[in-house]
Amino acid sequence: MTSDKTELNDAELSRYSRQILLSDVDYDGQLTLTQSHAVIFGLGGLGSPAALYLASAGVGKLTLVDFDQVDDSNLQRQVIHREANIGQDKVASAKTNLQALNHHIEISTVATKLTEAELADLVAMADVVLDCTDNFESRFALNRQCRRHGVPLVSGAAIRWEGQLTTYDFRQAETPCYQCLYKEEQGQELTCSQNGVLAPVVGMVGSMQAIEAIKVLLTLPTLMGKLMIMDAHTMQFRTLNLPKDPDCKTCRD
Repeated sequence: MTSDKTELNDAELSRYSRQILLSDVDYDGQLTLTQSHAVIFGLGGLGSPAALYLASAGVGKLTLVDFDQVDDSNLQRQVIHREANIGQDKVASAKTNLQALNHHIEISTVATKLTEAELADLVAMADVVLDCTDNFESRFALNRQCRRHGVPLVSGAAIRWEGQLTTYDFRQAETPCYQCLYKEEQGQELTCSQNGVLAPVVGMVGSMQAIEAIKVLLTLPTLMGKLMIMDAHTMQFRTLNLPKDPDCKTCRD
Protein backbone atom coordinates (compact mmCIF):
# COMPACT_ATOMS: atom_id res chain seq x y z
CA MET A 1 0.00 0.00 0.00
CA THR A 2 1.15 3.50 -0.79
CA SER A 3 -0.43 5.55 2.01
CA ASP A 4 0.06 5.78 5.77
CA LYS A 5 -3.58 6.76 6.26
CA THR A 6 -4.87 4.94 9.35
CA GLU A 7 -8.58 5.80 9.46
CA LEU A 8 -11.49 7.15 7.46
CA ASN A 9 -12.79 10.59 8.34
CA ASP A 10 -16.49 11.42 8.75
CA ALA A 11 -16.82 12.74 5.20
CA GLU A 12 -15.36 9.53 3.77
CA LEU A 13 -17.58 7.38 5.97
CA SER A 14 -20.61 9.19 4.59
CA ARG A 15 -19.44 9.17 0.97
CA TYR A 16 -18.54 5.47 0.87
CA SER A 17 -21.30 4.25 3.22
CA ARG A 18 -23.08 2.09 0.61
CA GLN A 19 -19.81 0.32 -0.18
CA ILE A 20 -18.88 -0.14 3.47
CA LEU A 21 -22.21 -1.95 3.97
CA LEU A 22 -20.92 -4.78 1.77
CA SER A 23 -19.48 -7.57 3.92
CA ASP A 24 -16.63 -8.12 1.43
CA VAL A 25 -15.63 -4.47 1.78
CA ASP A 26 -16.62 -3.22 5.26
CA TYR A 27 -14.63 -0.49 7.03
CA ASP A 28 -11.28 -2.24 6.71
CA GLY A 29 -11.72 -2.84 2.99
CA GLN A 30 -12.66 0.76 2.34
CA LEU A 31 -9.63 1.89 4.32
CA THR A 32 -7.51 -0.42 2.17
CA LEU A 33 -8.91 1.18 -0.98
CA THR A 34 -8.07 4.67 0.28
CA GLN A 35 -4.50 3.49 0.97
CA SER A 36 -4.06 1.98 -2.52
CA HIS A 37 -2.44 3.17 -5.74
CA ALA A 38 -3.88 2.23 -9.13
CA VAL A 39 -2.11 3.13 -12.39
CA ILE A 40 -4.34 3.44 -15.45
CA PHE A 41 -2.68 3.25 -18.85
CA GLY A 42 -4.92 4.80 -21.49
CA LEU A 43 -7.66 7.38 -20.84
CA GLY A 44 -9.78 6.43 -23.81
CA GLY A 45 -12.87 4.27 -24.08
CA LEU A 46 -11.80 1.72 -21.47
CA GLY A 47 -9.83 4.01 -19.19
CA SER A 48 -12.65 6.54 -18.93
CA PRO A 49 -15.18 4.38 -17.03
CA ALA A 50 -12.39 2.56 -15.18
CA ALA A 51 -10.97 5.83 -13.85
CA LEU A 52 -14.39 7.25 -12.99
CA TYR A 53 -15.40 4.20 -10.98
CA LEU A 54 -12.07 3.81 -9.19
CA ALA A 55 -12.22 7.48 -8.24
CA SER A 56 -15.83 7.26 -7.08
CA ALA A 57 -15.07 4.05 -5.14
CA GLY A 58 -12.35 5.88 -3.21
CA VAL A 59 -9.10 4.36 -4.44
CA GLY A 60 -6.73 6.80 -2.75
CA LYS A 61 -4.20 7.45 -5.49
CA LEU A 62 -4.67 7.26 -9.24
CA THR A 63 -1.90 7.73 -11.78
CA LEU A 64 -3.18 8.44 -15.28
CA VAL A 65 -0.91 7.67 -18.24
CA ASP A 66 -1.68 8.78 -21.82
CA PHE A 67 0.23 10.95 -24.30
CA ASP A 68 -2.72 11.62 -26.61
CA GLN A 69 -5.01 14.67 -26.81
CA VAL A 70 -8.81 14.86 -26.76
CA ASP A 71 -10.40 14.87 -30.21
CA ASP A 72 -14.06 15.32 -31.09
CA SER A 73 -14.22 11.73 -32.38
CA ASN A 74 -13.26 10.53 -28.88
CA LEU A 75 -16.41 11.90 -27.25
CA GLN A 76 -18.63 9.15 -28.69
CA ARG A 77 -17.21 6.67 -26.16
CA GLN A 78 -14.57 8.32 -23.93
CA VAL A 79 -17.02 9.54 -21.32
CA ILE A 80 -14.49 11.13 -18.96
CA HIS A 81 -13.90 13.96 -21.47
CA ARG A 82 -16.15 16.90 -22.38
CA GLU A 83 -16.47 19.14 -25.43
CA ALA A 84 -14.64 21.85 -23.50
CA ASN A 85 -11.64 19.49 -23.20
CA ILE A 86 -11.06 19.09 -26.95
CA GLY A 87 -7.40 19.77 -27.70
CA GLN A 88 -6.22 19.17 -24.12
CA ASP A 89 -4.02 16.29 -23.04
CA LYS A 90 -6.29 13.40 -22.15
CA VAL A 91 -4.68 13.02 -18.73
CA ALA A 92 -5.25 16.73 -17.93
CA SER A 93 -8.87 16.49 -19.05
CA ALA A 94 -9.40 13.32 -17.04
CA LYS A 95 -7.77 14.75 -13.92
CA THR A 96 -9.98 17.85 -14.00
CA ASN A 97 -13.16 15.80 -14.28
CA LEU A 98 -12.09 13.25 -11.67
CA GLN A 99 -11.22 16.00 -9.19
CA ALA A 100 -14.70 17.41 -9.72
CA LEU A 101 -16.07 13.97 -8.82
CA ASN A 102 -13.96 13.22 -5.72
CA HIS A 103 -11.66 15.70 -3.97
CA HIS A 104 -10.61 13.12 -1.36
CA ILE A 105 -8.24 11.26 -3.70
CA GLU A 106 -4.80 12.08 -5.13
CA ILE A 107 -4.36 12.14 -8.91
CA SER A 108 -1.06 12.18 -10.79
CA THR A 109 -0.63 12.36 -14.55
CA VAL A 110 1.93 11.29 -17.14
CA ALA A 111 1.46 12.85 -20.58
CA THR A 112 4.58 11.53 -22.29
CA LYS A 113 5.52 8.21 -23.82
CA LEU A 114 7.53 6.30 -21.23
CA THR A 115 10.86 4.61 -21.74
CA GLU A 116 11.15 1.02 -20.58
CA ALA A 117 13.01 2.18 -17.45
CA GLU A 118 10.38 4.84 -16.65
CA LEU A 119 7.63 2.29 -17.19
CA ALA A 120 9.36 -0.13 -14.82
CA ASP A 121 9.67 2.54 -12.11
CA LEU A 122 6.00 3.49 -12.38
CA VAL A 123 4.74 -0.09 -12.34
CA ALA A 124 6.89 -0.89 -9.31
CA MET A 125 5.07 1.81 -7.31
CA ALA A 126 1.58 0.49 -8.11
CA ASP A 127 -0.71 -1.84 -6.19
CA VAL A 128 -2.62 -2.63 -9.38
CA VAL A 129 -2.20 -1.69 -13.06
CA LEU A 130 -5.07 -1.36 -15.52
CA ASP A 131 -4.24 -1.90 -19.20
CA CYS A 132 -6.76 0.26 -21.04
CA THR A 133 -4.52 0.76 -24.07
CA ASP A 134 -5.36 -0.10 -27.65
CA ASN A 135 -2.14 -1.53 -29.08
CA PHE A 136 -0.05 -4.67 -28.71
CA GLU A 137 3.22 -2.83 -28.09
CA SER A 138 1.90 -1.23 -24.90
CA ARG A 139 0.16 -4.39 -23.74
CA PHE A 140 3.27 -6.53 -24.07
CA ALA A 141 5.40 -3.90 -22.32
CA LEU A 142 2.95 -3.67 -19.41
CA ASN A 143 2.80 -7.44 -19.20
CA ARG A 144 6.59 -7.71 -18.94
CA GLN A 145 6.94 -5.05 -16.28
CA CYS A 146 3.99 -6.16 -14.16
CA ARG A 147 5.28 -9.72 -14.17
CA ARG A 148 8.81 -8.54 -13.34
CA HIS A 149 7.60 -6.53 -10.34
CA GLY A 150 4.82 -8.86 -9.17
CA VAL A 151 2.07 -6.28 -9.72
CA PRO A 152 -1.43 -7.45 -10.72
CA LEU A 153 -2.50 -6.43 -14.23
CA VAL A 154 -6.16 -6.01 -15.23
CA SER A 155 -6.41 -6.29 -19.01
CA GLY A 156 -9.40 -5.28 -21.11
CA ALA A 157 -10.09 -4.89 -24.82
CA ALA A 158 -13.10 -4.00 -26.96
CA ILE A 159 -13.92 -3.65 -30.64
CA ARG A 160 -17.14 -3.54 -32.66
CA TRP A 161 -19.73 -5.27 -30.38
CA GLU A 162 -17.18 -7.45 -28.58
CA GLY A 163 -15.12 -7.22 -25.43
CA GLN A 164 -12.79 -9.34 -23.35
CA LEU A 165 -11.42 -9.14 -19.85
CA THR A 166 -8.98 -10.96 -17.60
CA THR A 167 -6.68 -10.34 -14.64
CA TYR A 168 -3.08 -11.48 -14.47
CA ASP A 169 -2.30 -11.60 -10.76
CA PHE A 170 1.47 -11.69 -10.71
CA ARG A 171 1.43 -12.03 -6.93
CA GLN A 172 0.48 -15.66 -7.65
CA ALA A 173 3.03 -18.03 -9.19
CA GLU A 174 0.38 -19.96 -11.12
CA THR A 175 -1.01 -16.98 -13.04
CA PRO A 176 -0.73 -16.94 -16.83
CA CYS A 177 0.37 -13.73 -18.54
CA TYR A 178 -0.72 -11.75 -21.58
CA GLN A 179 1.79 -13.55 -23.77
CA CYS A 180 0.26 -16.88 -22.76
CA LEU A 181 -2.82 -15.58 -24.60
CA TYR A 182 -1.24 -13.61 -27.46
CA LYS A 183 2.23 -13.94 -28.96
CA GLU A 184 4.26 -10.86 -29.87
CA GLU A 185 4.84 -12.22 -33.36
CA GLN A 186 1.14 -12.96 -33.85
CA GLY A 187 0.46 -10.34 -36.51
CA GLN A 188 -1.57 -7.21 -37.14
CA GLU A 189 -4.03 -6.04 -34.51
CA LEU A 190 -7.56 -4.76 -35.01
CA THR A 191 -8.23 -1.14 -34.12
CA CYS A 192 -11.41 0.79 -33.35
CA SER A 193 -10.44 3.50 -35.83
CA GLN A 194 -10.51 0.92 -38.63
CA ASN A 195 -13.25 -1.44 -37.43
CA GLY A 196 -15.47 0.71 -35.21
CA VAL A 197 -16.87 0.12 -31.74
CA LEU A 198 -20.25 0.65 -30.08
CA ALA A 199 -19.87 3.23 -27.31
CA PRO A 200 -21.44 1.27 -24.41
CA VAL A 201 -19.28 -1.77 -25.16
CA VAL A 202 -16.12 -0.02 -23.99
CA GLY A 203 -18.12 1.31 -21.05
CA MET A 204 -19.06 -2.21 -20.00
CA VAL A 205 -15.52 -3.57 -20.27
CA GLY A 206 -13.93 -0.55 -18.58
CA SER A 207 -16.41 -0.72 -15.70
CA MET A 208 -15.63 -4.40 -15.24
CA GLN A 209 -11.92 -3.57 -15.23
CA ALA A 210 -12.61 -1.27 -12.27
CA ILE A 211 -14.43 -4.12 -10.49
CA GLU A 212 -11.51 -6.48 -11.07
CA ALA A 213 -9.04 -3.85 -9.83
CA ILE A 214 -11.06 -3.33 -6.64
CA LYS A 215 -11.18 -7.09 -6.08
CA VAL A 216 -7.41 -7.27 -6.55
CA LEU A 217 -6.90 -4.57 -3.91
CA LEU A 218 -9.27 -6.34 -1.50
CA THR A 219 -7.69 -9.76 -2.24
CA LEU A 220 -11.02 -11.15 -3.47
CA PRO A 221 -11.28 -13.79 -6.23
CA THR A 222 -10.70 -12.39 -9.73
CA LEU A 223 -10.63 -13.67 -13.31
CA MET A 224 -7.07 -14.92 -12.89
CA GLY A 225 -6.68 -18.01 -15.08
CA LYS A 226 -9.87 -17.22 -16.99
CA LEU A 227 -10.79 -15.10 -20.00
CA MET A 228 -14.22 -13.51 -20.10
CA ILE A 229 -15.55 -12.83 -23.61
CA MET A 230 -18.59 -10.61 -24.16
CA ASP A 231 -20.81 -10.37 -27.25
CA ALA A 232 -22.98 -7.30 -26.74
CA HIS A 233 -24.90 -8.00 -29.96
CA THR A 234 -26.43 -11.12 -28.44
CA MET A 235 -25.74 -10.15 -24.78
CA GLN A 236 -23.92 -13.42 -24.23
CA PHE A 237 -20.93 -13.88 -21.94
CA ARG A 238 -18.50 -16.78 -22.00
CA THR A 239 -15.73 -17.51 -19.52
CA LEU A 240 -12.92 -19.70 -20.82
CA ASN A 241 -10.06 -21.26 -18.94
CA LEU A 242 -6.77 -19.49 -19.61
CA PRO A 243 -3.94 -21.81 -18.53
CA LYS A 244 -0.32 -20.84 -18.16
CA ASP A 245 1.57 -21.65 -21.38
CA PRO A 246 4.62 -23.82 -20.56
CA ASP A 247 6.32 -22.46 -23.70
CA CYS A 248 5.62 -18.78 -22.91
CA LYS A 249 8.84 -16.82 -23.28
CA THR A 250 7.79 -14.15 -20.77
CA CYS A 251 6.90 -16.68 -18.08
CA ARG A 252 10.09 -18.66 -18.68
CA ASP A 253 12.24 -15.54 -18.47
